[in-house]
Amino acid sequence: MKKLRKDEPCWCKSNKPYGQCHMEFDRRIDMYRKKFHTVPPRNIIKNEEQLRGMRESSKINVAVLDYVAKHIKAGITTEDIDRMVYEKTTAMGGIPAPLNYEGFPKSVCTSLNDQVCHGIPSSNVELVDGDIINVDCSTILNGYYSDSSRMFCIGDVSPENRKLVDVARECVQLGLEQVRPWGHLGDVAAAINDHARKNGYTVVRQVGGHGIGLEFHETPFVSYVIKKGTGMVMAPGMVFTIEPMVNMGSDEIYIDDSNGWTIYTEDELPSAQWEIMVLVTDSGYEVLSW
Repeated sequence: MKKLRKDEPCWCKSNKPYGQCHMEFDRRIDMYRKKFHTVPPRNIIKNEEQLRGMRESSKINVAVLDYVAKHIKAGITTEDIDRMVYEKTTAMGGIPAPLNYEGFPKSVCTSLNDQVCHGIPSSNVELVDGDIINVDCSTILNGYYSDSSRMFCIGDVSPENRKLVDVARECVQLGLEQVRPWGHLGDVAAAINDHARKNGYTVVRQVGGHGIGLEFHETPFVSYVIKKGTGMVMAPGMVFTIEPMVNMGSDEIYIDDSNGWTIYTEDELPSAQWEIMVLVTDSGYEVLSW
């Protein structure tokens, strides 16, 4: 990798001189690398122009989830939710990121009860009293991606299922509180996993969060079952999702062979997931989409 002079343009394409931009950042990264820590590659560190684009994309994503929250209820189908998401996203100038992504056929993922993630909307699936459902929205605007999801309790949900939904949200918040520059992704994971297990739940191992911004899924893979002080170093300019899938029972899962997408709990007990998209800043974090 070419070593830049202080007066040369920074590698991040900010148009600032390297000495006034990422020179000290690179020294810090090099220090961690020499101690055998996993450090973020330069191509996932976002500059201000890119972050502005991601914030605008996130505004649409949040607005779409707010819209779903106002209209979701027993009696509608998951296909109705898909239609809401497509129409609201496109009306605001965005593109639903899931639509045709690696063959995914819909604009949103709707994961119901024992579906862990990647549920495919259908006119044959009607929401009924007592359901819990995750609605996972992702938006592209001018080439910039945003991603977040929320849980919804439909009607009179059992205390057991409502607790699962609440604890899953608490896990995300506790994980978020561990996001700080020069910490580790394992700090986030440990806070999440500890809280889930304290409540008698498990966290899915095979599926996790991801980097995002210029692509739908970027480095790093964000696991929630690794130890504190391990995993990639969190550096300013990194953007990733916090989205643990919390199971009421076992952490064992399987993929539906009929569609190749939807993941279910092996024991048929419910699963809950909230997702936020977070930027690591010089002093802490900024939640971009929720």
